Amino acid sequence: MSEPLLKIGLVSISDRASQGVYEDKGIPALQEWFGQALSTPWEMLTRLIPDEQPQIEATLKELVDEQGCHLVLTTGGTGPALRDVTPEATLAVADRVMPGFGEQMRQISLAFVPTAILSRQVGVIRKQALILNLPGQPKAIRETLEGLKDAEGNSKVPGIFAAVPYCIDLIGGPYIETNAAVVAAFRPKSARKPPVT
Repeated sequence: MSEPLLKIGLVSISDRASQGVYEDKGIPALQEWFGQALSTPWEMLTRLIPDEQPQIEATLKELVDEQGCHLVLTTGGTGPALRDVTPEATLAVADRVMPGFGEQMRQISLAFVPTAILSRQVGVIRKQALILNLPGQPKAIRETLEGLKDAEGNSKVPGIFAAVPYCIDLIGGPYIETNAAVVAAFRPKSARKPPVT
């Protein structure tokens, strides 16, 4: 039986970008990154919405419950400002919280800026999907997904995406393979599929 097609939901949360005041940069950055990082076929669904908690919750539910996404990534709305409600909306739709993702995202960002401790990003599971809150800036998105490398290209601080494929395995999603030059998916040996020849 063939694997189901990997479905990824990308949600950019910004009052001003959703009103057309400025161009959204989060979704294009994620589209470009996944185009380089994944060797598995995938389909993408995108949403650009304002910082309104009911709308964020409804969008996350729609992407998971109706569209069948296996992975949903949000950008924006994770700081301490009053309008930053992405974590609250994400936790409101969660079946389980995955605290390691938020911890690691802040760890990576702290290598660049002390204000990373102001980020409230979370990772959760809803039904068959992993939902992760990412930063809003393209550079920070890439750093968070890939982690930090030294001058020789060796990993210094792992990015969060290395753990995503195995997490998707464990919640019943499709087997995700990556381009190791961008990010190597980590799985225990017992969970690895033999390469297709």
